[in-house]
Amino acid sequence: MEALIIILQAGVGTGTVLLFATLGEVFAERSGVLNLGVEGMMLIGAMSAYSVALSTGDPWLGVLVAMLFAGAISQIHAFISITLLADQVVSGLALTFLGTGISLVLGEGLSKAGAVSLLPTLSVPLLSKIPLIGPIFFTNQSVMVYIGYLLTPLAWYYINYTRPGLHLRAVGEYPAAADALGINVYRLRYLYVLVGGMLAGLAGATISLAVSPGWFSELTTAGQGWIAVGLVIFAQWDPLRAAAGSYAFGALRRLILDIQGPTQLFGFPNPFYYNPYWGFFLQMLPYAFTIIVLVIGSREAVRKRIGAPAALGTPYVRGERGV
Repeated sequence: MEALIIILQAGVGTGTVLLFATLGEVFAERSGVLNLGVEGMMLIGAMSAYSVALSTGDPWLGVLVAMLFAGAISQIHAFISITLLADQVVSGLALTFLGTGISLVLGEGLSKAGAVSLLPTLSVPLLSKIPLIGPIFFTNQSVMVYIGYLLTPLAWYYINYTRPGLHLRAVGEYPAAADALGINVYRLRYLYVLVGGMLAGLAGATISLAVSPGWFSELTTAGQGWIAVGLVIFAQWDPLRAAAGSYAFGALRRLILDIQGPTQLFGFPNPFYYNPYWGFFLQMLPYAFTIIVLVIGSREAVRKRIGAPAALGTPYVRGERGV
């Protein structure tokens, strides 16, 4: 039981990274814009947060700069896909390459730069005493984890029960009708791509200043941006389901690491310890699942069944009917 609590506790911490990135992509896709540049924006956020925290000694300033920098980069994708009406898949992939290149050039040497100020960890006095739940969710967790607890229900309520959330859903479902009602489709799409970029930057900052502190390289994000894109489909564009999926993936990634350590599992020789190729196979599973979800979710019939925004990936041209 103690080992299980440790795995789940670590899963909540690492799953918070996926949660921020997934929520950002939920907002962007709800507005009708598919952004496959999450990985690049996360790297930008991780690099800038680490660099600023290292030079100023203020990790919160690093988080702010990470969100602003990643948000600014996201507007390149917004301009290309919304204003220039280019293919959103191609533009998003290009953004990933651009963000990766910029982060590696500007972040050269950061992995050997020395100690960096980190975000605090804390326990909630009363909630941490709740059996099972307390040690997992409220004991020795980064402050970013608690921000994730607050952000998830707020995002869910905003999308489903507020007027701006109604406008967001309208723009993603039937932008021509939203435009006829006086809603500025272009402005809202720019706004929510910006929100998605800022949350991806927040996810990157969480990696370098909380989850895997004191380290930055091209392997910092380890493909988590792509997992976040798949989690959006898995969660059916719902923030609450996104949280559940993110924490589950975080726990799975920690479990894969833990079961490769001991020589015995349940009293039997551990095949993952004696054969390293099994360990490589296990580490591949989250990414294989992401690919499967993306392939299934790309089918038009499946997208309608799971509730994908009807105008997702479709550029809007004012005056065209049925768009």
